Amino acid sequence: MNSEKIKQPNMIKQGNLNKNGGLNKKSYGKKLNNSKITSSKKTKTANASARKNTSRGRAVTKKSKPSIRVSFLGGLNEIGKNMTLFECEGDMILIDCGMAFPDGDMLGVDLVIPDFSYIVQNVDKIKGIVLTHGHEDHIGGLPYLLSNANIPIYGTPLTLGLVSNKLKEHSLFNSAKLNTVKAGDRFKLGCMEIELIHVNHSIPDAVAIAIHSPAGTIVHTGDFKIDCTPFMGEPIDLSSFARLGEEGVLALFCESTNAERPGYTPTEKNISTSFNNIFNDAEHKRLIIATFASNVNRVQQIIDCANKYGRKVAFSGRSMVNYMDTAEQLGYLHIPENILIDIDMLDKYPSEQIVLVTTGSQGEPMSALSRMAYSDHRKVMVGEGDVIVISANPIPGNEKTVGHVVDELLKKGCKVVYESMYEVHVSGHACQEEIKIMQNLLKPKYYIPVHGEQKHLRKNAELAMFMGMDKKNIFIGDVGSTVEINEDYMKEIAPVPAGKVFVDGLGVGDVGSIVLRDRKHLGQDGLIIIVASLDVYDGHVISGPDIVSRGFVYVRESETLLEEVKKLSLNILEECADDNIHEWGIIKNRIKDEVSKLITQKTRRAPMILPILMEV
Repeated sequence: MNSEKIKQPNMIKQGNLNKNGGLNKKSYGKKLNNSKITSSKKTKTANASARKNTSRGRAVTKKSKPSIRVSFLGGLNEIGKNMTLFECEGDMILIDCGMAFPDGDMLGVDLVIPDFSYIVQNVDKIKGIVLTHGHEDHIGGLPYLLSNANIPIYGTPLTLGLVSNKLKEHSLFNSAKLNTVKAGDRFKLGCMEIELIHVNHSIPDAVAIAIHSPAGTIVHTGDFKIDCTPFMGEPIDLSSFARLGEEGVLALFCESTNAERPGYTPTEKNISTSFNNIFNDAEHKRLIIATFASNVNRVQQIIDCANKYGRKVAFSGRSMVNYMDTAEQLGYLHIPENILIDIDMLDKYPSEQIVLVTTGSQGEPMSALSRMAYSDHRKVMVGEGDVIVISANPIPGNEKTVGHVVDELLKKGCKVVYESMYEVHVSGHACQEEIKIMQNLLKPKYYIPVHGEQKHLRKNAELAMFMGMDKKNIFIGDVGSTVEINEDYMKEIAPVPAGKVFVDGLGVGDVGSIVLRDRKHLGQDGLIIIVASLDVYDGHVISGPDIVSRGFVYVRESETLLEEVKKLSLNILEECADDNIHEWGIIKNRIKDEVSKLITQKTRRAPMILPILMEV
């Protein structure tokens, strides 16, 4: 019964009972005034609770996270020149610093790099450059940036090995701040912590980058594919991406190169079977295999096949030799003893015992394969008895140049093997299903397609929407675009200075759109130079005008036309002298206009007109 009595009033605590199980007097008194006391107690408790909650609210009010700003300095709406700037709470980091190959209309240009002006302006805020891998479109711009801003560089061993070669060529190695890191490492750069995640690509030591910032976690995939049976190294670290997805990802920057291709990218191991078949079929012929110098895995497969079939291996092309030297020194390339020979030793061995690994898979005019095709190579002559394998896909825009090289090789009697004939190349970039897997694992709040032309970026965005991403949470930018990302919003803000800088010989940036326009004009229509000497006192012609033509017409067959140009120019000069016009700008413009009209009327051409006047 006592037990029953104790349990009945739930409000009564054990401490309020006496030893007989009854209420203490103090408690009993409270019990008598229960309704009054309870009401008062409730009011006091409520007020105290309100004050406590208010106080607690002031103490633990959730502080909104800062934003992170992302500026695209390259890599959007183009192939190459990849470079992205992240800024949070006054600290900046860069991901990659690449270059691009010139288009066909960039006459005389050797390569194209990003505009570094915004970086130079903010160099004191930049804590480091983090590299995803060692391809030229991700590291090729570094020597030109470091000559203006000495920023610490972080990269995996092979990536920094390739960077070191570049910096040595530009005499920048001794002053560079190179920091070797590896997949799985985490390190601080200002307010941001960087985490490197192993991915598969067509070059070893490739990583994706997770930026743990005060604004949230940002993931940049770099170039990747999902390969469960890679030829070299470990499969992609999907578990780390899954972990990041569970922890929460604010934004995903995902590469778009193969976003138009359905399915999955084939595994690199498929190439080994194809190479075995090619080596078998070319039993009595010399093999010449063109591939990217950076594709260490592919070269290793070629070396393994050569060793199996008793062939010697030689490298052709400066970049090929440099890449292979670096890869071998760092342990990424394994060359059996006595298999490697110098290119000068080719004549010492029968053709059927040779494999020549060369650059030029993209038809570059100065590459080793192109020089072979046009009989311009000093050490290798190709013809019947040669099997030439192009183990690469043409980069968009290079299809014609590759086609011309193939045609020239076929004319010389070579057998040419390319991807559509054998599976001699697999891409290093993710196709649609792999991109979907990455989105599924990371579950980002915002999605930003990168690394590709507009058609690639758009298709990548469509994949995200197909996976359920809201269109307003997807951003497609351009070079120079800046986007501000917050846990509550994503918006485009004012762009930063960005664009293309042309490298021509030793000149960086001294060739611009006007120079290229003039080169194009000269290349298409030629040049006419009009030279005359004028009297320093009255402006009348003392000698000339002499007419020089280059790239316009063959002089001996167009003497009549050039004579008309000479007479017209003389008349204009004399008229200007008679009218007391001595401003050379006006005289030159009048000559240009009148001569241009005459030539257009006679030939329907528009050569560049260049008057040169001298006072005597």
